[in-house]
Amino acid sequence: MANANSPKLSAPREQGAPPRVRFCPSPTGNPHVGLVRTALFNWAFARHTGGTMVFRIEDTDAARDSEESYEQLLDSMRWLGLDWDEGPETGGPHAPYRQSQRMDRYRDVAGRLLAGGYAYHCYCSPEELEVRRAVARAEGRPSGYDGHCRELTAEQVAAYEAEGRSAIVRFRVPDETITFTDLVRGELTFTPENVPDYGIVRANGAPLYTLVNPVDDALMEITHVLRGEDLLSSTPRQIALYKALIELGLAKEIPAFGHLPYVMGEGNKKLSKRDPQASLNLYRERGFLPEGLLNYLSLLGWSFSADQDVFSVAELVAAFDIADVNANPARFDLKKAEAINADHIRRLDVKAFTEACEPWLRAPHANWEPERFDRAAWEAIAPYAQTRLTVLSDITANVDFLFLDAPVEDEASWDKAMKPGAAELLATAREKLAAADWSGPEALKEAVLAAGEVHGLKLGKAQAPVRVAVTGRTVGLPLFESLEILGRERTLARIDAALAKLAA
Repeated sequence: MANANSPKLSAPREQGAPPRVRFCPSPTGNPHVGLVRTALFNWAFARHTGGTMVFRIEDTDAARDSEESYEQLLDSMRWLGLDWDEGPETGGPHAPYRQSQRMDRYRDVAGRLLAGGYAYHCYCSPEELEVRRAVARAEGRPSGYDGHCRELTAEQVAAYEAEGRSAIVRFRVPDETITFTDLVRGELTFTPENVPDYGIVRANGAPLYTLVNPVDDALMEITHVLRGEDLLSSTPRQIALYKALIELGLAKEIPAFGHLPYVMGEGNKKLSKRDPQASLNLYRERGFLPEGLLNYLSLLGWSFSADQDVFSVAELVAAFDIADVNANPARFDLKKAEAINADHIRRLDVKAFTEACEPWLRAPHANWEPERFDRAAWEAIAPYAQTRLTVLSDITANVDFLFLDAPVEDEASWDKAMKPGAAELLATAREKLAAADWSGPEALKEAVLAAGEVHGLKLGKAQAPVRVAVTGRTVGLPLFESLEILGRERTLARIDAALAKLAA
């Protein structure tokens, strides 16, 4: 008889009811971009179809799970703007949404599976299993579990227990071919020899992912499972379990499965959590916009249109169709990710851009004293900076010349710009700038152009020493707009300092 905590089903789902999808990460380590891509596709599918996004935490591995990682997952989802309809903090009709708080449900289901003959106790030791697997491999047979404990007699069970053996619980996979239509890959078939019986509960009573994941999907009435290709091999096993759960009255239907393509990294290898470029935190710290990163990640296996790579999140939701996801592996291209992010930076209105840059204008990023920050100067330079940035963190080095007593000394830039004749050019440029009208950048450009003409140099060559003297770098924001904002006095003082250094 079921106890008060036994899982129950609500009324059958209405025909044509909106889909229910789930994102169910484990709180281990930092979130990575492959995980975010999975979350994004589930979220976009739910929002496109008017469905429900369930956020569930799979935290049954006490040795690896951490509360810090759990908090990072929630914070990352909030930062990305991937909201959820049911889950941590939000609640919902299927709470709790952390597996560590649902152990009574898993124990109950495991007991029902055992009682119904859908599962059995397996007493094989790891050493015995490995020996039999080695023999199978040597003979060219599938090396999955061979069903040794499938039909034990009561006497055999008693003998094993008398030896002090502990038992895991294995699910009894029916001896039949399993076929399903993958939403991404089409029809797939798995023969019985390739879907052996598998463990669902450890010897210590702890439930395994192979049980808790499909049980939660069933009890939470998930209709579509969109997940990584690496989990494809577990799908026929879960389908077999679903059939048992339906017969036990614990599931309504087998969900539709769609397996998303691998994300490949350097050397055409699958992008690993350990790869530096896989960490979501890296992109947050560099100043990717959530919209820019989501735009790029959506292109890893899907496309908006043949001739448009840059689009808003709203446009993504309106266009997303899981049927358009490509089964082929997608390669993570950092340069393309940066280019798309730069486009999204340029799409911001100036006010939103200035606000987005704020974290990089303060400690610990800023290399100037807080009291030196001039907000008027920052707001004046911001429109010019916005067209030049790839990521928001670039802003610090681009505008620091405005807030420092002297520009950053960059030896490579100095050596490149201060060639023979630079001192003479700078002296002439100082003279022209001192006499110029500082009410706009065009007059300052004309002054430097005139200085170049005196020395037989075009503007590009003439402005290089001026730029390094004033900003410290050979590359940066538009020079003459920068000079206007810096002002006559500070500009001339920096040219004087550069002339003194050249004369030393």
